[in-house]
Amino acid sequence: MLAAFAKVSGWHRRFTHDAILAPPQFNASIRWRTDRKRCVPAVQCYDNFLGIRTMTGPLQGIRIFDMSRVLAGPSCTQLLGDLGAEIIKVERPGEGDDTRKWGPPFLKNAAGQDTDESSYYLSANRAKRSLTLDFTKPAGRDLALGLIAQSDVLVENYKVGTLARYGLGYETLHRELPRLVYCSVTGFGQTGPYAARPGYDFLAQAMGGIMSLQGEPEGEPMKGAVAVADLMTGMYSAVAILAALHHRDRTGEGQQIDMALLDTQVAWLGNQAQSYLTSGKVPPRLGNAHASVVPYQVFASTDGYVVLACGNDGQFRKFCACAGVPELAQDPRFATNAARVVNRAVLVPEISCIIQQKPTAEWITMLEREGVPCSPINRLDQVFADPQVQARGMVVPMKHPDAPAPIALLANPIKYSATPVAYLLPPPTLGEHTDAILRDMLGLTGEEIAALRAAGVV
Repeated sequence: MLAAFAKVSGWHRRFTHDAILAPPQFNASIRWRTDRKRCVPAVQCYDNFLGIRTMTGPLQGIRIFDMSRVLAGPSCTQLLGDLGAEIIKVERPGEGDDTRKWGPPFLKNAAGQDTDESSYYLSANRAKRSLTLDFTKPAGRDLALGLIAQSDVLVENYKVGTLARYGLGYETLHRELPRLVYCSVTGFGQTGPYAARPGYDFLAQAMGGIMSLQGEPEGEPMKGAVAVADLMTGMYSAVAILAALHHRDRTGEGQQIDMALLDTQVAWLGNQAQSYLTSGKVPPRLGNAHASVVPYQVFASTDGYVVLACGNDGQFRKFCACAGVPELAQDPRFATNAARVVNRAVLVPEISCIIQQKPTAEWITMLEREGVPCSPINRLDQVFADPQVQARGMVVPMKHPDAPAPIALLANPIKYSATPVAYLLPPPTLGEHTDAILRDMLGLTGEEIAALRAAGVV
């Protein structure tokens, strides 16, 4: 029997491996205990972990065991990683996160050939270390338990009940790790008649009502071009995790966070949902128009489009003066926003005829000078060439082991004055940090790790 010891902050975890050199008959049992006052070791100096500089942001000292895949969970953990948390991304050996294959486009290597890193995967997996681990095998489960015991947060997005079958469910872990924050992300939540169903962003957008509000009035319902239900679930999950950590630090109590794509989609229907709840009337699909503000939509110019967004009566009067039609603002049918909403069908064609008389750039110059909210509609190349976007640093270059030059990644939009986001870890290759994590956190030797790899455990 081989034993490896990991000593962290004055307490020990022991892993005993029977017949470790005889895969696939690998049988492992782990005896581990936790300090009831703290489920994560009080490691303050992270500079030596894996031999590289690590997180420096406001969440430094928080460790997250990330068992999530695709987008909602990974976007949550990338955000927390950007803010300084240490993220251990758990992936299936030989396969990895599903989104690694969601391409093209794929990252190109020095020879100009596709690598195994899709742009989709790159978008949500910065600031993480990749650990390949098959927790469905007893040895893999035991390794997972040892790593979870040294973590503050577990994030997972498996179907309801999946992790419980392997001894990794919330109830089991909470008994041994009462301070652990356990965030479960699913399509429909842990309860309700749909709980067992698989969930996807497209389904959440459809079932959650947003598609009924998007698209032209006479056209088909439209989903968002970006997976907004996934991304917003990731955002809500990050907020929930931070609040749960604050509660834990005050009370010593961890808890489960039950996040659902459908719940999130319904919640951020926002004012449209409240309009229905208040009036009992189903809001119509208005294309690019606003249900409660007029004019607040897209208008065609001579060479493109202009977004005109008059959020109050003063701005509407300024627009009318700038457009050479001050009488429109004096017309009782259009003098107030409420009147303009009622008379939308009359006013919008009038404005459309006016906007069609000049090119977009001329309208933007005129309206901005008068303080009227307006915008062109930019393609993505125009977005990243915009001087404001560039001044705000919304693209960050990062070195990647598969690329000959730094790759461009979307930056985090959060701007701190004291603890700025530090971009230290690019999206990892599959299993890039497996050996280092097992060695540094669990004290395994190279021989033991090789045996686990031969057994298909890592």
